[in-house]
Amino acid sequence: MKILAVGDIVGEIGLNKLKELLPNIIEKENIDFTIVNAENTSGGMGLTIKDFNTLLKLPIDIMTMGNHTWGKKDIFAFIDNPKLIRPANYSKGVQGKGYQICNCKNKKIAVINLIGRTDMNVLSENPFTVAEELVNKLNKEADAILVDFHAEATAEKIAMKYFLDGKVSAIFGTHTHVQTADEEVTENGTGYITDIGMTGPKKSVIGMDVKVSIKRFVTSLPERYKLAEGEAILNACVFELDDETLKTRNIYRIKY
Repeated sequence: MKILAVGDIVGEIGLNKLKELLPNIIEKENIDFTIVNAENTSGGMGLTIKDFNTLLKLPIDIMTMGNHTWGKKDIFAFIDNPKLIRPANYSKGVQGKGYQICNCKNKKIAVINLIGRTDMNVLSENPFTVAEELVNKLNKEADAILVDFHAEATAEKIAMKYFLDGKVSAIFGTHTHVQTADEEVTENGTGYITDIGMTGPKKSVIGMDVKVSIKRFVTSLPERYKLAEGEAILNACVFELDDETLKTRNIYRIKY
């Protein structure tokens, strides 16, 4: 079984790139299951109902979110859609679901979305204790578990790798928009990469207009957020799972 995880969609440019390439990637790589991080799709922050409906038309099984989950007020109209999950360690009682179980090739695939706490400016529950509770629960209900850990700190993501090693099929990081070159399959069969990157404007500072971003760093003054324009890139990662054990046996990055 081959799982495709696509890096954060950033703005309309990223969404158009996904529409252009996703069907071809799925066919070329013989993908069985697709996960896309959608929290930056609409204007770089959040997800509107218009863009969500566009994503629903694409061959995507699960969309994950992150620190900009509530960036657009539209979200409350469709947050309970079974194809959309938000971080499971948001405060209890918050609308939406932090995981979903899907059927794929006669197997049950669970996808968990978590958010980090280091330098994220989001008040959330402990991602490690929430992950442990969910994994213990889902191991009884699903054949494989995949985790999108939306976090800033590489150390926090790597710690999660060791914490869940052998307990889940794969863990991939999102949020930093820069694809890392540390993909691996652990000794216990968990596929891991610190960040799968982004799907958005190539000439940018993690999706943001270069001049605006430089001005913010040079002057330390607030500057209106502006998305970059121009050519787009698509970053993703493929996890190849053993059909019997559903442990990861191969992992490789994709960059267009």
